[in-house]
Amino acid sequence: MYRLLTHNDLDGLGCGILARLAFGEEVHVQYNSVAGLNPQVEMFLAKEDKEETLFITDLSVNEQNEKKLNDYVQHGGEVYLIDHHKSSLHLNEYSWAAVEVEQANGNLTCATSLFYKFLIEKGLLHAKKSLEQFVELVRQMDTWEWEKNGNLTAKRLNDLFFLYSIEDFEQILLHKISSHEDFTFNELEEAILDIEENKVARYIRGKKREVYQAFIDGYYAGVVHADSNHSELGNELAKEFPHLDYIAILMVGRKKISLRTIYDHVDVSEIARKYHGGGHQKASGCLLTTEAYKQFVENTFHSEPLRRDFMHNKHNLKEQKEGCLYKNHSDETFFIYYKDEGWFIETKGKEKHSSYSTFQDCEKFVKRQFKAWLVQDDEYFQYLLQTGRIAERP
Repeated sequence: MYRLLTHNDLDGLGCGILARLAFGEEVHVQYNSVAGLNPQVEMFLAKEDKEETLFITDLSVNEQNEKKLNDYVQHGGEVYLIDHHKSSLHLNEYSWAAVEVEQANGNLTCATSLFYKFLIEKGLLHAKKSLEQFVELVRQMDTWEWEKNGNLTAKRLNDLFFLYSIEDFEQILLHKISSHEDFTFNELEEAILDIEENKVARYIRGKKREVYQAFIDGYYAGVVHADSNHSELGNELAKEFPHLDYIAILMVGRKKISLRTIYDHVDVSEIARKYHGGGHQKASGCLLTTEAYKQFVENTFHSEPLRRDFMHNKHNLKEQKEGCLYKNHSDETFFIYYKDEGWFIETKGKEKHSSYSTFQDCEKFVKRQFKAWLVQDDEYFQYLLQTGRIAERP
């Protein structure tokens, strides 16, 4: 008999699908949250059933269970931990663990792709076109390569995942893979996905008005409260507010935080580790501990949310050398303009002495220090008149 303890996201479900196809009725699959894994491992070890092989995928055990699992293996138990998170790499010192973040070709891995490779190499599963397509869709979704590759099918697979219970979606996927040569969506699924896509877009537009800025442990974080669509939301908010180092998505009711970044210089798995979590460099999760609550919730409660840059301007445009205007919640104005091979900031009618080599660096300073936003054309022209940059028409 086999037991699979896996994550309760799409990548974890992919591992569940592979286990069902490989072992059929002989496998018991349990889908777990990050916090729910270790109690399940402890329950398994307490049974001392050496006849059951344990697989752990897309999740990592704590230090206590790490030692217990190693002892269990040394006394004849069979355990395989297969993961792709950077925060789990230390487990590779054990013979029963295989943690791989990146493939030989440079592509990032996911638990489903690693488990698929393992099962194929062991002769426990046979390759099939629809199955290989499914595994690659999961990998591109989990690593966010779908966006770079323009592979909307991967994103839509994840959208469909959230519309069903795990048990129901498991059956849908097993039927697709077993009955079709290619992995595709049917007409009803495509129609449902179109509706869901519009719904998610509206949800994200609303959340863009609810982002709070916080300076935490040397990084500028964007804090937002949201219960769903974390991957898409985090990515969209990071692009909407590029001056922020990362986005922290809070679920106070579940006492969890999801962390996302689009930058290579930020490792959110290190940030997550401070709050008993972990994950990838650009996507991680952690617990909303007492300290995290103070940093992300209490310290932002009395502040105002960030305002989005006005998008429909024809004249107050970023990077134009003659200047563009920003404003903050205190009605202070910040005029960014180019002069003498540098970008300067004018505020309260006076030029700040520091100059910046790029517009992006200059704007980042204004947004980080003053939480300012690009104003609309009317305010821009009013400012130009007040400062004598243009003359009023007779």
